[in-house]
Amino acid sequence: MEIGSFAIHWYGLLYLLAFLLGFGMVQRLQRYRDVRFSTEEWSSVLSWIILGVIIGGRLGYVFFYEPQYFLAHPLEIVAVWRGGMSSHGGFIGVALAMLWVAYKRNVPLLAFADILVVPAAIGLALGRVGNFINLELYGTPTVLPWGIAVPGIEGLQHPTQLYAVAKDLFIALACYILLCQTAGARKQGSVFALFLVLYSAFRFLIEYIRVPTHPNVFVAGMEFTRGQVLTVPLFVIGVLLLFWSVRGARNSKSDIRKG
Repeated sequence: MEIGSFAIHWYGLLYLLAFLLGFGMVQRLQRYRDVRFSTEEWSSVLSWIILGVIIGGRLGYVFFYEPQYFLAHPLEIVAVWRGGMSSHGGFIGVALAMLWVAYKRNVPLLAFADILVVPAAIGLALGRVGNFINLELYGTPTVLPWGIAVPGIEGLQHPTQLYAVAKDLFIALACYILLCQTAGARKQGSVFALFLVLYSAFRFLIEYIRVPTHPNVFVAGMEFTRGQVLTVPLFVIGVLLLFWSVRGARNSKSDIRKG
């Protein structure tokens, strides 16, 4: 959208809003995991996370979705303003950034991750709002009354962007509730695990009614979208981590009773 001679890029504005909200939220959420970063320390953390989102998201798109194109046009890898970001790549970038910060600041990684997933889910929701404004990543045809009209497409389409917004806000709420219920050192990693399980499960289902932007892939004779395939490892990691955190909490309770 343009106002006079100024061009407004909704993605940029919404990502900026997401980072500002996250910066304010983590300073209040950290008490639930006994983390005591100062405002200056969180500013440094935010810088690393921004780099993780941008670099990871872009490289994820390059390698997961368009490797042949960017192999032929390597200079366009840095042209982020032309679009092309992968949420799964962003996850990897943020994970690496968290590993680095946790190591440098001597903070338990899982406690750190538990704090960050709530604002991360809200940030994902804001990103999907950008998709809705741009009328991209829309769904398959529908006769439902809330279907949306997409220029150049006959009929109404599923507003999968809004489904994703609802999904991400629900995940943020669920993770916040669990974070409050497991305050302190108990069940570290449980909130992060819940985020991975819910995100991957809902994302997998929404992909069925979203118009694919890239060719599907076949695994064991079955056809899946690339988003579904990339989501499976997140679900497996989330389930294993959830079992591990619950088991660890039970063992801690058992040790306390014995003592």
